[in-house]
Amino acid sequence: FPLKECSCAAQYCTVPVLLTTVLCLCCSVLCCACAAQYCAVPVLLTTVLCLCCSVLCCACAAQYCAVPVLLSTVLCLCCSVLCYTCAAQHRAVPVLLTTVLCLCCSVLCCACAAHYCAVPVLLSTVPYLCCSVLPRPSLHLKMMSAATYAMMAAVMVLVAGELAPPEKQYKIMMLLPVSSQSHKNVFIPLARALADRGHQVTILANSSGTFEHPNITEITHGIPQVEQANMFEYRNDWISSWSIFAEILPTFASNFYKVPKVKKLYERRKEFDLFMVDHGFNEVVYPFLHEAPFIMVTTPGIDYRQSAVLGNVFNPVYVNNHMSDFPRPFSLWHRFYNALYQILFALYWRNWTVVPQIQKEISAQFPELPPLLELERNMSLALMNTHFSIGIPLPLLPSQVEVGAMHCRPGNPLPQELESWITGAGSAGVIYFNMGTVVPAITMPVQYRDLFIEAFRRLPQRVIWKYEGELEDVPDNLMITNWLPQQDILAHDNVKVFITHCGLLSMQEAIYHATPLLAVPIFADQPRNSMFIRNSEMGEILLWEELTEDMIVDAITNIISNPKYKENIVKKSKLMRDQPVPPTELAVFWTEYVIRHKGAPQLRSPAAQLSWVEFLMLDVIFLLHLTVFFLYFITRRILRVIYAKIFSSKDIKKKKE
Repeated sequence: FPLKECSCAAQYCTVPVLLTTVLCLCCSVLCCACAAQYCAVPVLLTTVLCLCCSVLCCACAAQYCAVPVLLSTVLCLCCSVLCYTCAAQHRAVPVLLTTVLCLCCSVLCCACAAHYCAVPVLLSTVPYLCCSVLPRPSLHLKMMSAATYAMMAAVMVLVAGELAPPEKQYKIMMLLPVSSQSHKNVFIPLARALADRGHQVTILANSSGTFEHPNITEITHGIPQVEQANMFEYRNDWISSWSIFAEILPTFASNFYKVPKVKKLYERRKEFDLFMVDHGFNEVVYPFLHEAPFIMVTTPGIDYRQSAVLGNVFNPVYVNNHMSDFPRPFSLWHRFYNALYQILFALYWRNWTVVPQIQKEISAQFPELPPLLELERNMSLALMNTHFSIGIPLPLLPSQVEVGAMHCRPGNPLPQELESWITGAGSAGVIYFNMGTVVPAITMPVQYRDLFIEAFRRLPQRVIWKYEGELEDVPDNLMITNWLPQQDILAHDNVKVFITHCGLLSMQEAIYHATPLLAVPIFADQPRNSMFIRNSEMGEILLWEELTEDMIVDAITNIISNPKYKENIVKKSKLMRDQPVPPTELAVFWTEYVIRHKGAPQLRSPAAQLSWVEFLMLDVIFLLHLTVFFLYFITRRILRVIYAKIFSSKDIKKKKE
C-alpha cells in the first residue's frame, strides 16, 4: 500500500477518502482502493461538533450533531463557539476519539494565539495517519510541542453529550382540548422531538393540521367552539373576563365525553404509558389521569396554584400573581394586594365556581371516580414554560422543570415577497405588529385601529401588520396580511420593533430573537409581562385608555433611536439561550424519565399530601399557644401559692409578736 512523506517527514495515506464519508461509527463500506472500511453515510464533517443538538443518521439511526460549524474554526483549546440552533455555549474541541490531527502542522488561533492543528482526519477512514485531502494552510505554520499533542489527544476523548436512545418506544397522549393555538405551540416541538425518538404520540385537541409525522396522531373532539368574546371589552374588568370560563367549561364538560372519538379514546386509556396535560382550563380531562402517570405542561409559565399542588407554596411577599407585577421589593400595599389576590383567585377557581361546576358534570358521568382535585395531586412532574433569566429565580422542587422558550427556534428564510418588503425598507427598518391568536386584531375598536394607521403613516419605517380583515386607505408603508411567520420575521436583522399584546410566547420569541418590544397589553398575564419588559428596559408600554397618535410615534421612535433597548434585549437573549441543554431535550429527558420510573414517585414532595392546616402548621401553632397558656396558668398558680405561703407566714409571725 503506497505511503508518502509529508513536508515534515510524517507518513500519511495517499488514498483520497472524502471527509464527507467518514462520520457514522456504525455503517461502513469498503474503500475500493485499499480495502479499508469507512462509513458511507454522506454527512459533512462540519456537522459533528455541538454538544447539545442531534439528528438521526438516516442509514443506521446513530445520533450525530447537525449544527453546521466549520471544523477549522472550532479546534482551538481555549475558545468556544455558539451553537446556532440552540445557542448553547460549548467548548470548541469536542471531537470524537476517532478524529486525529496531523502532528506536524499547526496554525495560530486569531483570537487567543493558541496553536492548533489545521488538518483534521478520522482514523476510521483508513488505518494510517493521514493529512487528508484538505489543503494545508501555508501561513503561520510551525511545529507543535509534545505537550500540545498530549493536550489535543486528551481533548479528543470528549464525546458529545446527547440523549441516549430510549429503552423502548412508548405511547404518549397529549391532552389539550381547551387550548389556544399559542398553548398548542408549546406542545409542538416536544411532540415532534418525542416522535423523532420513535414514540407514538396521540394528541387530543380542538384543532388539527399541525403535524405531518408518521408517529403523531391528531384527534379533534369536534365540539363547536363557543364564540370568542371580544377581550377588548374586558380590559378593565378582569373578574368578568374570568367569569366567562365559569359558563363555558361546565358546558364543555357535559358534552366532551359524549363525543364518540373521545369516548373511544377514554376506553383505551390503559394502553398509554403517559399523559401530558395543558395546564389551565383543562380540568375536564382529569378522568383520563386516574391511576396513570401524567405530566402537566404549564404553558402560561409559573402558576402558584399548580406549584402549591406539588407541595411548593410560593411566598406572595416576592412572587407576583399571574395578572400583575410590582417593583421589587414589594411595598406593604403590594404585598397585601398580591397575597389577597392569590388566595381569593385560587378559591374562586378551584373551590367556589369553576372546578365545582365541572366536577358536577364529571361526577354525573363517572360517579366512581375520585374528585378532580384529588386526581390532580397525583401529578408526577410539571414542565414549566418559563426560565429564571426571563422571570425571577424561584426555589423549585425536582418535580418542577423549567423548559421556557421550548418553542423558540432560529429563523427560516422568508417568502420572497416578504423578504423583499423587509430588505427594501433600507436602514430605516421595519416595524412588526401582531396581537396574537387569542385576540384577533379585527376585534380592535375602530378608534384604536385608526390611531395606529395614522401613526404608521407618519413613520419613515415600513410596517407589517397581521390583520385578519381588509382595510381601506392604508399608507404605502403598511403591509397587511392575515398570517405571518412570526419567528422568521423577528429573526430578521432589519426588524427594529415588535408591537405586541405581550403574551408569554410572543415575549419569549422577541427576547430569543433580540427584538425590542412596544407592549399594548389587553388582559390575563399580558400586563404582567409588559411590566417585566418595561422594568428590564427592553421596550415600552402603551395603555389603551391613554393611547394617542403622538404617543405611538414617539414610543416607536424612542425604542429605535435609544440603543439601550436593543442592548438590553440582546443581553437578555444571551442569558435565555445560555443553557446546558436545549429546553426541548430537557423536556424529552424528563418525560422519558417519568415513564421509565413508573410515574417517578421519588420526585414528589411529601408536602403535596399535607392539608393546609398541616402545611401551615396551624395545629402545631395552636398546640404551642395552648402549651404556653397552660404553662403560664400553672406557673401563675404556683407563684400565687408560694406568694400566699410566704406572706401568710409573715402575718402569723407578726401576730405572735
